[in-house]
Amino acid sequence: MNRVVITGMGAITPVGNSVQSYWESLINGTCGVDLISRFDVTDFTTKIAATVDNFDSLKYFDKKEDRRTSLFIKFAVAAAEEAIINSGIDIKPIAHSVGVEIGSGIGGIEILEKMAILLKERGPSKISPFTVPMMITDMASGSVAIRHGAKGPNSCSVSACASSAHSVINSFRLIQQNHATAMICGGAESAISPLGLGSFCAARSLSTNNENPKNASRPFDMNRDGFVMGEGAGILILEELEHALKRKANIYAEVVGCGSTGDAYHITAPAPQGEGGARALQLAMAEANLNLEDIDYINAHGTSTSLNDKNETAAIRDVFKDHADSLNVSSTKGMTGHLLGAAGAIELIACCQSINTGIIAPTINQEVKDPDCDLNYTPNKAIERTVNCTLSSSFGFGGHNAVIALKKY
Repeated sequence: MNRVVITGMGAITPVGNSVQSYWESLINGTCGVDLISRFDVTDFTTKIAATVDNFDSLKYFDKKEDRRTSLFIKFAVAAAEEAIINSGIDIKPIAHSVGVEIGSGIGGIEILEKMAILLKERGPSKISPFTVPMMITDMASGSVAIRHGAKGPNSCSVSACASSAHSVINSFRLIQQNHATAMICGGAESAISPLGLGSFCAARSLSTNNENPKNASRPFDMNRDGFVMGEGAGILILEELEHALKRKANIYAEVVGCGSTGDAYHITAPAPQGEGGARALQLAMAEANLNLEDIDYINAHGTSTSLNDKNETAAIRDVFKDHADSLNVSSTKGMTGHLLGAAGAIELIACCQSINTGIIAPTINQEVKDPDCDLNYTPNKAIERTVNCTLSSSFGFGGHNAVIALKKY
């Protein structure tokens, strides 16, 4: 089976519109959560989110194309552009073996919302003929492939908050099994709209700490009261090792193992004691042929919800036994909010950066210890540590679990 490495990265996030600015924000503990100004939130119980600021989509689209493109697709295109340039890969000579898989949990919900209002208020003749292409989740993959002439495997994973992690896993498998030489993969999300926000408010999933936006997302803290919505995109270039070496590509890390499981338990709640997540961790470790002591850092799913954080902690303790106390764990969602279907991809980028810089980004807003959350969550300040092997965990509504193991090349 082919070995697979990461040779390029791109990011559009609430704390930076490039990998470098995103990473600098993470290690400085910069929080991107604030009051929502995109639409009137007067009647919403949650009035805060982590939105992407200073994003100029006209750098990537002409005005007509821009009007016909959903925001999550714009984020994906921009992040893919950075990742491809960063990789230095020439797609044209190997176009038929370069694929794209970009996941999204929700896709173009703001388009669905807008067109539903038009239908009700002005009738079916006012619905845009671009509604479906603007809205469907696979169009991020399609748009990136069209733009760059990538004619290999093209797909889209939709598994809620594990979508981008599953997209990376599927891409890893395609290269492993010689179905692709390189994959442009990751996730994109832009669900901060009245319908998106209102749906999560109705489910009582979100923090209502509207008076203190910068402190609202507080993974593993005793006073956490729900997650904070985020948006953006993370794109990685996965490449077959020998191809990367022949062109003397910069290698950020090697993907050495993946684990995918299902809870088969509940539509939103994780399985008790994080049983499904624990199995995903074990599968990733087994495929990577890593011992417990080999893992230095886990970028946790860490949503800042009561159920996720204590069950994820239980899963890590169950798998790592005594070594759990030697691990650094962190959730970067305290800074970025929860990017839903794009979360796994930007967090995998953070893992790559930890391997290459020897710095681990913190879990901010760690103030009051929860006895159910008793690991070293790298509280409040980044630390320096040699990182040879990392795990990135993503868990989604519906019981979807995905874990990716990275190793220094």
